[in-house]
Amino acid sequence: MLGKGVVGGGGGTKAPKPSFVSYVRPEEIHTNEKEVTEKEVTLHLLPGEQLLCEASTVLKYVQEDSCQHGVYGRLVCTDFKIAFLGDDESALDNDETQFKNKVVGENDITLHCVDQIYGVFDEKKKTLFGQLKKYPEKLIIHCKDLRVFQFCLRYTKEEEVKRIVSGIIHHTQAPKLLKRLFLFSYATAAQNNTVTDPKNHTIMFDTLKDWCWELERTKGNMKYKAVSVNEGYKVCERLPAYFVVPTPLPEENVQRFQGHGIPIWCWSCHNGSALLKMSALPKEQDDGILQIQKSFLDGVYKTIHRPPYEIVKTEDLSSNFLSLQEIQTAYSKFKQLFLIDNSTEFWDTDIKWFSLLESSSWLDIIRRCLKKAIEITECMEAQNMNVLLLEENASDLCCLISSLVQLMMDPHCRTRIGFQSLIQKEWVMGGHCFLDRCNHLRQNDKEEVPVFLLFLDCVWQLVHQHPPAFEFTETYLTVLSDSLYIPIFSTFFFNSPHQKDTNMGREGQDTQSKPLNLLTVWDWSVQFEPKAQTLLKNPLYVEKPKLDKGQRKGMRFKLCLQTQNFSLTESTKERAVMHQRQLSLPLTQSKSSPKRGFFREETDHLIKNLLGKRISKLINSSDELQDNFREFYDSWHSKPTDYHGLLLPHIEGPEIKVWAQRYLRWIPEAQILGGSRVATMSKLLEMIEEVQSLQEKIDERHHSQQAPQAEAPCLLRNSARLSSLFPFALLQRHSSKPVLPTSGWKALGDEDDLAKREDEFVDLGDV
Repeated sequence: MLGKGVVGGGGGTKAPKPSFVSYVRPEEIHTNEKEVTEKEVTLHLLPGEQLLCEASTVLKYVQEDSCQHGVYGRLVCTDFKIAFLGDDESALDNDETQFKNKVVGENDITLHCVDQIYGVFDEKKKTLFGQLKKYPEKLIIHCKDLRVFQFCLRYTKEEEVKRIVSGIIHHTQAPKLLKRLFLFSYATAAQNNTVTDPKNHTIMFDTLKDWCWELERTKGNMKYKAVSVNEGYKVCERLPAYFVVPTPLPEENVQRFQGHGIPIWCWSCHNGSALLKMSALPKEQDDGILQIQKSFLDGVYKTIHRPPYEIVKTEDLSSNFLSLQEIQTAYSKFKQLFLIDNSTEFWDTDIKWFSLLESSSWLDIIRRCLKKAIEITECMEAQNMNVLLLEENASDLCCLISSLVQLMMDPHCRTRIGFQSLIQKEWVMGGHCFLDRCNHLRQNDKEEVPVFLLFLDCVWQLVHQHPPAFEFTETYLTVLSDSLYIPIFSTFFFNSPHQKDTNMGREGQDTQSKPLNLLTVWDWSVQFEPKAQTLLKNPLYVEKPKLDKGQRKGMRFKLCLQTQNFSLTESTKERAVMHQRQLSLPLTQSKSSPKRGFFREETDHLIKNLLGKRISKLINSSDELQDNFREFYDSWHSKPTDYHGLLLPHIEGPEIKVWAQRYLRWIPEAQILGGSRVATMSKLLEMIEEVQSLQEKIDERHHSQQAPQAEAPCLLRNSARLSSLFPFALLQRHSSKPVLPTSGWKALGDEDDLAKREDEFVDLGDV
């Protein structure tokens, strides 16, 4: 009967040739039978989370050449995430999954984390959006955290395919209203169960007391004052309720142009110089209004520029620095290097790695940001000048540069609490439009620009170059970047404090309803268990020594030698094993950006700039600034590093590297087994454990009692089981591909010669 049905013919006497062909491998049949007999995996829902649609008999592929291996299970879509529920044993759900996020699982994708959705039709990959007339046999999801998921729908019922594909497209790509975010559903459902972490001492800067404390900490209270003129957002919805301005500035001036054209304090240096920011006045064509604005700015300028006692340098970041379009274009190219569908695609891009990396310009943008921050640091530290950052709304590049300057100059910002407080002050209260820049509402793709991610990448360069200076680790920065897309935290889901307070009910007219209590991302216990949180704290962090003056010089030299040895060991290891994919560009002359200097100090130049006039003729392009910068930069790097003083990054060619942990962590072919920084860290922790054990034995002799055994961070105990992808992956499968894709190198020489040359390096990969 089967044969007749297949061939579609009449009933002849000759038996038909069997036409059934199995496309399922024996191991897949075994896996499928095993799953059927097991208990169905339960879908865990957060408070307020609702199931929207699902499909069964979905095959989730592993990242393999032929994409024929995988796990069967259910694919579900809720109002919070897309989740795959497969074989719980294959997910390695045991003690070896040591760095486990309690909110987002290994096979979970929050709806805000979805970047692009593709469908495969007859082996052709197409972008999916809107209403579909035909549904794909394979679904590919590219995530903003650079994960790639592939699901085979060939064995799923047609109706279920339509529901799940349409549901995923709609709930990840359709424009949303702010109140429809899962953030509010979760906050409402969990309102009575929300418990804040008592150990979280992050300064939120939502009270006048917080700003006064920061002024006192930085000794800025002699020249600047915290004001409450915007309390209740009466003056400007863009500014926070409380902020700091120069003491001589009358508060009524803040109200004049709704906070525009006002120098707002960011930070004060130990020598009295300060970092300020200002948003431009609205552009006007009327000569009368222009004259009023000019007179207003002239008065404002005199409050901060009083030579010879106070001199101000201005930096226009809107016209004389990066554009947001440059950042977005560069990152769009850069991320494609890491959104790899399979091993074949990985090796095909390997031959073009340097050219693709350079053409993206992402590393060059990082270099330019760090260089700009060093220039401003030199102006404040060496020349004792105030610096005024100018931008249209002072909420994008102002946040980026001011934060980098404070990281370089203020050791408090290099502690975890200090860093979190810095982000609260400069980004959250500074009015950075996280909602638009991350495109959480999917309302305007043109507004999406990864400014905050660029900042974290710049911070990683500093952490990578000066590990003992930071209390937090690169893993901390990586999970912080992931938290941008988890809509249970309010930190990165509003455009301004006013928008947050209004939608939380604090500014609403309904006084009967209780304001929502939204979580902040700084409560890390929501995402990670205490054991996993140990990976967020740097065990090599050098705390400020409490020594007398005679001891400090020797300690500083000793710490410098320790760091140089640490860096030498690590760099040697990386050069030996990172043959698979280089993480920085070779030492070649980078694209030279036009020489840019500070504005001249005349008041008229500042006024013309803020009024939106063309300012290219006013830029001081002399070599004086470049000479000062080079002298300052070289002088600092020629001395031993003081981890609790000024900290400058190296910005020459190969010193700016790819943030490997964030960008390569989901690509098995890019791992280094038992190598990279994690291996070095593991060995150092073993040494620390041994020293602690010896110290305990000494104490035991002195006190004649049994001292408790110190427990080393168990997450790094067995270095043989670790790879460079740790803690986001343990040992993964070896790639079956050669290190060099010989099929693409035929034009460069004989394949045998290339294979022989590459064999010299292959064995090093297993070191």
